[in-house]
Amino acid sequence: QVQLVESGGGLVQAGGSLRLSCAASGSFFSINAMGWYRRAPGKERELVAAVGHGGSLNYADSVKGRFTISRDNAKNALYLQMNSLKPEDTAVYYCHAEAQNYGSISYDYWGQGTQVIVSS
Repeated sequence: QVQLVESGGGLVQAGGSLRLSCAASGSFFSINAMGWYRRAPGKERELVAAVGHGGSLNYADSVKGRFTISRDNAKNALYLQMNSLKPEDTAVYYCHAEAQNYGSISYDYWGQGTQVIVSS
């Protein structure tokens, strides 16, 4: 089992910055991919950014050049630096992790979400 706890959301004006953090804990052999997803009001959940265990990166086109994802494998932590925020970035942001247990089976885990509100 893996527990993911996000922090760092809040209210910010357009053009501002926020940094989200996600801490993973529990019993697992390894964490493979980690990522941030978001769900805006009335919309489906979408990928924001993801990073593989080896460091490969993937960003949604809408956030390229503004958001930076990073992870600290030693701390089992994930971060999302969000700059030049826009009102359309308003959403609940969720941390995701694909973790492998000691039986070599991988599962998907989700955090509880952290709200980001960008005012115009």
